[in-house]
Amino acid sequence: MKKLNASLVMILLSMAGFTGCQQSGSQHDDLITVDVSASYPEKELVLQDFMDVEYVPLETNDEFITQGIVEAIGKKVIVVRNMRDGNIFVYDRATGKGIKKINRFGQGAEEYSGINSIILDEDNSEMFVSDYPARKISVYDLSGNYKRSFKYADTGYYDDIFNYDRDHLICYKKYSTSKEDEQACHLLVSKQDGSVTREIRIPFKAYKTPVIMKDELTVVPEFHLMFPNQNNWILVNTSSDTLYNYLADGHMYPIIARTPSINTMETEVFLFPTVITDRYYFMRTMKKELDYKTFKGFPGTDLFYDKQEKTLSQFTMYNGDYSNKRSISFLFKPRNSEIAISQSLQAPDLVEAYEKGQLKGKLKEIAAGLDEEANPVIMLAKYKK
Repeated sequence: MKKLNASLVMILLSMAGFTGCQQSGSQHDDLITVDVSASYPEKELVLQDFMDVEYVPLETNDEFITQGIVEAIGKKVIVVRNMRDGNIFVYDRATGKGIKKINRFGQGAEEYSGINSIILDEDNSEMFVSDYPARKISVYDLSGNYKRSFKYADTGYYDDIFNYDRDHLICYKKYSTSKEDEQACHLLVSKQDGSVTREIRIPFKAYKTPVIMKDELTVVPEFHLMFPNQNNWILVNTSSDTLYNYLADGHMYPIIARTPSINTMETEVFLFPTVITDRYYFMRTMKKELDYKTFKGFPGTDLFYDKQEKTLSQFTMYNGDYSNKRSISFLFKPRNSEIAISQSLQAPDLVEAYEKGQLKGKLKEIAAGLDEEANPVIMLAKYKK
């Protein structure tokens, strides 16, 4: 979704066969049906009622100056990067202290020419840098020493890459044209040589995407096609009306069905999960609609399904550590089985909120020691145990 082409302008709008598909013998959740054209009752929610919240103030010094783009979160470290300079920073999660600054930016065999994403394998003390321009993944240790690299499979591009198990990554392989995208699928990929261990295909009738193409303009909203679900994975294909739960044993079963069908809508409305807990399924709709004058578009509705009450509702989520009802979106990059979402809180915003008396608890304590030149504070929303 982030491939660059000289013949078009790509605008990224941040939205603040069936391999292994047989039924497993274990007990499954009931299939949830979501009418994406319906209206639902509205509710206000507080993040801390659903999640445990942790704040990590990133150390600031002459070497560690970062925009705080969070790429990976482990039990001991947080990996962040800057936008364009190739800098990668490894921080201690418990203290926020800088551990290592890494930059292997370049055109050499042991370097990356761009950073699409960074995947952390803390057990093996490795990180995988996905390089879209070069269509490869380079592997480094946590000190930045080069270990190996491998190419994306065939002519595809990898999106939504996650650490799957000790030996594999899981990702979504897409292509650069709609004709080829009919063959797009999720993959299990060897961490050692990039070989494809398994293709996971979701069936559909016709290729559909929220990406808008007009003349030489391509507009790509932010959306994701894979979400951690405890030890399993929610898999999404935008051309399918069904979202699937992919189990650790390789089986897969439908978990959410949207209606009306994407194939019958004049203006397509897509459905993406955002955060999945034991009781609640948080989701968002996305309408394929854009104002070409303002480039505002892709309107959607935040929804959550209560498995206990068996009800669907619209919601607005607030961070309980702000006294002035500061809303928070769940439309962040999915993380892992421990961390639902992360957000970089910018120091100038926190200093201003502190001076206005709008902060509470631990966040207030942290903000009291900040100045406007400090690195961001990383908010981690963790699944309650």
